Amino acid sequence: MLNEENMAKANKPDNNKKPGFKVKFLNLLLVLLGADLVLLFAPGIGILNSVFFIGDVIGWSALILGIALLVLGFRGLYQAR
Repeated sequence: MLNEENMAKANKPDNNKKPGFKVKFLNLLLVLLGADLVLLFAPGIGILNSVFFIGDVIGWSALILGIALLVLGFRGLYQAR
């Protein structure tokens, strides 16, 4: 009898759920903004640098800022529920 009760509890779908994750909206925006800055302003290979002349100071500072935003955004992106 005891064995049947334990098996009935183990087969319930509520016990087999994985914990969900919550994505922070602000961190997601930081990741997107950082990725845009890196893709647009990377010196020599950025999309805007291939079309327009953008100085090295602006390109490198935007690249460093984009990488910093990526690090800050990925640091707290996911939270367990």
